[in-house]
This record gives sequence, structure tokens and C-alpha cells, in this order.
Amino acid sequence: MKRGCLFGVVVLGAIVVLLFMVGSLFLGRYNQMVQMQERVNESWAQVENQYQRRFDLIDQLVATVKGVANFERETYTAVAEARAKAGQVQIGTGVINDPQAFQRFQAAQEELTSALSRLLVTVERYPELKANQNFLELQSQIEGTENRIAVERRRFNETAREYNAFIRTIPNNFIAGIAGFTPKPYFESAPGADKAPKVEF
Repeated sequence: MKRGCLFGVVVLGAIVVLLFMVGSLFLGRYNQMVQMQERVNESWAQVENQYQRRFDLIDQLVATVKGVANFERETYTAVAEARAKAGQVQIGTGVINDPQAFQRFQAAQEELTSALSRLLVTVERYPELKANQNFLELQSQIEGTENRIAVERRRFNETAREYNAFIRTIPNNFIAGIAGFTPKPYFESAPGADKAPKVEF
């Protein structure tokens, strides 16, 4: 009788220890996923900040360009339309949790980048704009912002890759599935980005 009781206590103790170890593993990995997800969200916020900075600068740039009487209207109109379209795309951390929303966001930003590039190339034909101090300052700020956007996109991709790899490895993938952690999308280069743009004067 005592031997059976002792065996039962040992088995019960082993079960409790096993449950404690599994629970500790689950909680530890869960907390690590939360921290990694927060780093992804922080990185995404930096991407948004830079896009918002560019978004705000474009209005000033278009207003400056409009001041040149013979500047091609369709060029700055295309920028204004692309800016309006980009402004309609919802932003926030919900974008990185929805692959389709992320694609819409990226497509709108790429369209705005393309329109802005065409505007800046077209300016080469207008010496009065190239001599305008306000325009030159805005152009410099936009170029700097484009560089910061590229840096923040790269950082976002790095943190997203680290997070995605972590939640896909065993046993993390089981915990991620139970807790609702999903992979984050990556920024990808626009189709045709590997070819130099054609510039015609």
C-alpha cells in the first residue's frame, strides 16, 4: 500500500514538474514573440513617419512648381493625384497585419515615388526653378527623406524577417498558432526597379 502511494506521489510530482516546464516554455516564448512583435511595430512606425514627412513636403513642392507659369500642368497634377491616392490608404499597425492592405500601401507609395521622380526630372528643363532657393531646399529635403525611407524600409524588413523566422521555427510555430502571431509582410522593390529610368529632354 505504501509503495503504491509513493509511486502515485512520484508520478504526480513528475506530471506537475512537466506541466511547469511546458508552461514556462510557453510563457517564455510567448513573451519573446510579444517583444519581437513590438520591435516590428516600432520599426513600422518609423517607416510611416518618413512617408508622412514626404507626404507633407510634396504639397510645398507642388505649390512652388505651380508658381512657374509655363511648367507642365500634367506633371504636377500627376504628383497631386498620386499624393491624394496615397493619403486615402489606411496606415497604422493594421497594415502590417493584412498582406492585401500592405500591398495597397506599398503600391500607392510607389506610384507617388514614380510621379515625384518624373516631376524632379522635368524640373531640369526649367532654369528658373533650378535657381529658386525654396525649390532647392524642398528638393534637398525630399531627397533626404527618400534616403531615410529606404533606410527605414530596410530596418523594417530586418525586424520582420527576425520575427517571421522566430515564429516559424519549432516549437515556436505551435505557440504562435495558438496565440495568434502571424507573419509580417516585407517591402519589395517595385517591378522594373532593376532598370534605370529613361530620361528624355
